[in-house]
Amino acid sequence: MATIGTLERVSAATLSKLILAQAATAGDPTIAIVDVRDDDYIGGHIKGAQNAPSRSLDAMLPTLVRKLQDKETVVFHCALSQQRGPSAALRYIRERERLLPSSGAAESDAKDGTAGGNSTKPVKQKVVVLDRGFVGWQEEYSTDERLTEGYRKELWQDGYWG
Repeated sequence: MATIGTLERVSAATLSKLILAQAATAGDPTIAIVDVRDDDYIGGHIKGAQNAPSRSLDAMLPTLVRKLQDKETVVFHCALSQQRGPSAALRYIRERERLLPSSGAAESDAKDGTAGGNSTKPVKQKVVVLDRGFVGWQEEYSTDERLTEGYRKELWQDGYWG
């Protein structure tokens, strides 16, 4: 059973390399980034991330699990990835286990190749948390348009979100 203490963390440097490597390849991305910031979402976000505000995450979780079921890695983060991001990752893991009980292991012996009415079996998935959240991310990659969208320097330079 996953806990906040056992959740794997990924550094901004590692995530940036994964994003750039995927951008250089054809095909569907195998990584998804879920930003659970609420009002503090304005001012920039990781390119390609989807915003799932923490205050409405519980209602969104079933849809999020189904939408991301074929991703090999799902990265959660908030501003600092100390509370909302890790908590969201745990809730996602538990909801995924509830909705896709066979998703914990890569199984190739499905009778009809379906899971829960879906046409494909969910892949084994790694759920991680972005270390230091978007605050750490923007310190390194705020001006790199390959990695960050909608960045507003004035919101970050004066410690607005700190």
